[in-house]
Amino acid sequence: MSLLHDGVRRDAFAELSRFRGEFYSCLTRRGDALFELADAVLCADGPVRSLVELSLVGEHRRGHGGLYDALARGRIDADGLRRALASVPLPRAGDGRLVLAVDITCWLRPDAHTSPERVLCHTYGRGKDQHIPVPGWPYSVITALEPGRSSWTAPLDALRLAPGDDAAQVTARQLRDLVKRLISARQWQAGDPDVLVVADAGYDAPRLAFLLKDLPVQVLARMRSDRVLRRACPPRLPGTMGRPPRHGGEFVFGQPDTWGIPDAATVTETRLYGTATARSWDRLHPKLTHRSSWTAEAGTLPVIEGTVIRLEVDHLPSGAIPKPVWLWWSGADATFADVDCLWQTFLRRFDIEHTFRLFKQTLGWTRPKIRTPEAADRWTWLILAAYTQLRLARPLAADLRRPWEKPAPPERLTPARVRRGFRHLRAHVANPASAPKPSHPGPGRPPGRKNSQPTPRHDVHTARKTGPTKSAAKRTKKSNTPRPRRTG
Repeated sequence: MSLLHDGVRRDAFAELSRFRGEFYSCLTRRGDALFELADAVLCADGPVRSLVELSLVGEHRRGHGGLYDALARGRIDADGLRRALASVPLPRAGDGRLVLAVDITCWLRPDAHTSPERVLCHTYGRGKDQHIPVPGWPYSVITALEPGRSSWTAPLDALRLAPGDDAAQVTARQLRDLVKRLISARQWQAGDPDVLVVADAGYDAPRLAFLLKDLPVQVLARMRSDRVLRRACPPRLPGTMGRPPRHGGEFVFGQPDTWGIPDAATVTETRLYGTATARSWDRLHPKLTHRSSWTAEAGTLPVIEGTVIRLEVDHLPSGAIPKPVWLWWSGADATFADVDCLWQTFLRRFDIEHTFRLFKQTLGWTRPKIRTPEAADRWTWLILAAYTQLRLARPLAADLRRPWEKPAPPERLTPARVRRGFRHLRAHVANPASAPKPSHPGPGRPPGRKNSQPTPRHDVHTARKTGPTKSAAKRTKKSNTPRPRRTG
């Protein structure tokens, strides 16, 4: 590979070497073995199929015993690695703001009966609307999104959800710590646009906005189509007696006669979806009650106002029947430009699915049969560090395509194509790992002696349901016409 010594490539090599040095400094125990394990993931030929096969990669100079020992007994400074990820160059939207996507992906471990802290993860079956709970370790991942269509994202944090964790509380705390790190790394400064957090319908967007209201953050999330929001209270007439109301009229997503005249409406011609029509209504809020995630809140519950956007398209690329998408934005008084920018930004949220697929199918994130969740966390951080090195190597890699693949311009190379040429780039960047020392394997268990210390087995954590009625427990078939959710 020819190396052109221009300014862009020099800066890219310097940034890649700097991150590799910071990554190595975060490996506080078995650091050399962990560092070479991450390099083996990047330099392996083809997808990672098993953990032991990485010891056969030329860049991994240690045996398979040292590989497993590094994951089982190594130590990674997760906070230091989080700061290193927050300090690398990050993609930004057209107006210069940071767009963060948050989602939960699961490392399924259905047969790992000796692995603790497994919970039931919801997965999609082959049937329509079929959800199958499978035991595993769920991880909450936050990435920075690029403005255009791309399979690249910038992973910034990953946190495993422990049994009994409240997803909203954990995500809010994770986002709070990340925003503080971005401010410390000068990725966000006073006067910059607020950081936009994009989430899917699995998150309670109003509660997330309420927990992050003291930070320069805006929340954009999809809402279910059976929600019911409330309008702001009308002005109180003079001489009216009684307690003033806190909620105005209903805004039912499934009843167009309750919508009224939208505050903004746009029509956009798109290449994949045809005509996209977006309408917005300002200052709508859910009617909160002291249940679910608001049980611990004392006193009067807040009124969390936002903007609701309804997006309709002519057709989908897959040929399926398009359904309207409802979005909730924590801002107010959205302009026509804001409406167009918000729904287009929400579509970029699905780029995080490309990252999850690369983690699992190419980098082998869920391939190892790791027993302890602590070792799973170490392997997860190695995958995030490896992917970050791929992203920093984008301007340096050549298109080593297969004969049946179409040529791609340098700025449109996918992460898998950049990974093919990383072995050639590795010789020109910093490699702080030292050579392995000669050692001899331990004696192990004597032949013929049985295992006197069997590994304990752990049950899968299941969430307890509070007070279901007998009639509700007997209902197994989902109703085709569910009632609107009037409380949030």
